[in-house]
Amino acid sequence: MRKFLRICIAALGLGLGCALTALVLYNVKYPGYGYVMRYTTMTPVLVGIYAVVGISFGLIFYLYSPHIIDGVRRFFRATESWLHRTPAMDILFGVLGLMLGLLLAYLVSLAAHTISVPVLPEAISILLYIWFGYLGCRFGITRRADILKGARGGNDGVPQKILDTSVIIDGRLYDVCKAGFLEGTLVIPSFVLKELRHIADSSDVMKRNRGRRGLDLIKTMQETLRQPVIVEERDYDDVDEVDLKLLRLAADLGGVLVTNDYNLNKVAAVQNVRVLNINDLANAVKPVLLPGEELTLAIVKEGKEAGQGVGYLPDGTMVIVDNARRCIGEERRLVVTSALQTSAGRMIFAKLK
Repeated sequence: MRKFLRICIAALGLGLGCALTALVLYNVKYPGYGYVMRYTTMTPVLVGIYAVVGISFGLIFYLYSPHIIDGVRRFFRATESWLHRTPAMDILFGVLGLMLGLLLAYLVSLAAHTISVPVLPEAISILLYIWFGYLGCRFGITRRADILKGARGGNDGVPQKILDTSVIIDGRLYDVCKAGFLEGTLVIPSFVLKELRHIADSSDVMKRNRGRRGLDLIKTMQETLRQPVIVEERDYDDVDEVDLKLLRLAADLGGVLVTNDYNLNKVAAVQNVRVLNINDLANAVKPVLLPGEELTLAIVKEGKEAGQGVGYLPDGTMVIVDNARRCIGEERRLVVTSALQTSAGRMIFAKLK
């Protein structure tokens, strides 16, 4: 089979050599003879020129045919690997964008053919086809979400919400969406689903339960929520970390990243990616306790500092009480002195009344 391919490549070289010879002889004007191929018939000299050039090209192609065959095989393997990695929707919209780009290139190249300079119109047309084809392909892939959004009638300018693993496992997102506080399409990246499946298959019982709860929650959201819940097949093979993939996807889609991860929240802020942190929402709706207000609280354990006691409000907020270590197991009346609010949670400092 390989020998047959080498012979075919040699024949291709022979034909290419003859074609180039005809092109040169047909377009080159020789002093005193004019255009040779336009006004003369085939002569032994011309046949000899064809034979020498054609056989030379055929021999060169035959000698280099192993490299050509190996290069073509590597190209097809790389293409097949790329097709396996690339989502089908990206390929579809890339092809549609390519077709649109080539159509625009054809229309623009019509003006280039009015130029009377030899070879220049063809060169300009080739450049236009390459440029517009590339732009059309990139436009189809990168603006796929906007095209689909327009086809569905839009969503009133509400950006898509990209969900990370932590917020899916947490479970509170479902109640927030069900109550109508989060609008827009919910996007679940395929690499987040993959991570959830790995967690659900973990040998650790706690991790396995969390992963299964996350997968069950996705199914529940798709079945019961009014807003669309879609799976985004796009992946970034050049990036290993899921957090970095989420940031790139949010930037590509122009969406908002929904997370519970404090560190991811900070990195997103540095990269100018909008973030919705469910912990921030939970903290925002907690009752506000101002310095000087009084409350009754059970002291359940000792604090880190000497003499401190610790209690918890019904919503889980930690209250650190000075000089309350001796009151562990008792309910005491307290006075709020200060509060510390972060994305990771809230702490209240108080003293015994």
